[in-house]
Amino acid sequence: MMAFSMHCMKKCDLERLLRKLCLLMLAAVLLPSYAQTQIEISQFEVDRSQDEVVLNAQLQFELSSAVEDALLKGVPIYFRAEADVLKERWYWYDKTQTSSARNYKLAFQPLTRRWRLSMSTGAGSAAGQGLALSQSYDTSAAAMAAVRKISRWRIASGGDLEPQGKYRLDFKFHLDVSQLPRPFQIGLLGQTDWDLSVLRSQALPLESPK
Repeated sequence: MMAFSMHCMKKCDLERLLRKLCLLMLAAVLLPSYAQTQIEISQFEVDRSQDEVVLNAQLQFELSSAVEDALLKGVPIYFRAEADVLKERWYWYDKTQTSSARNYKLAFQPLTRRWRLSMSTGAGSAAGQGLALSQSYDTSAAAMAAVRKISRWRIASGGDLEPQGKYRLDFKFHLDVSQLPRPFQIGLLGQTDWDLSVLRSQALPLESPK
């Protein structure tokens, strides 16, 4: 009986070891692909006053060769920034107080050899809204610099928040493949070159004096 138990324990240990080795091998294959397309946040500042809550951020990332190739072939690329302000509640789930979004559409214009960046604001998608702002750039580097920099984004008004309430900001920025043409989306299944996103969560500061 003792020998049987020892045999079972050794077999279970071997199976666990094999599972760990498989997971490590899988991570070694997948992680390099994800590392090429991840976003870093080099600057993230939230200013809260009696009148508004404003976000400033600087993102650091590069587009993969697959995304750049699609742009040069005339496929517009979409980015989306989301900022949710949640009220902390110890007795229940945190309550979403306000939700804001910025939608970016980047497109290359072959005839003029220029890049056009359009931006809209609101909770909906870029495809479902009128574009509030558009600007052309001579190079993709200049257009991407505008995408990476978030300046004075008003994510809440003073009336939306209680002066003494505790709030948290959840921020997300990602390449929005849901806005691409449907046949193009199907072809992207399993391609990590298009997996580009970042998340950040932090407590809101107290109101600053005027």
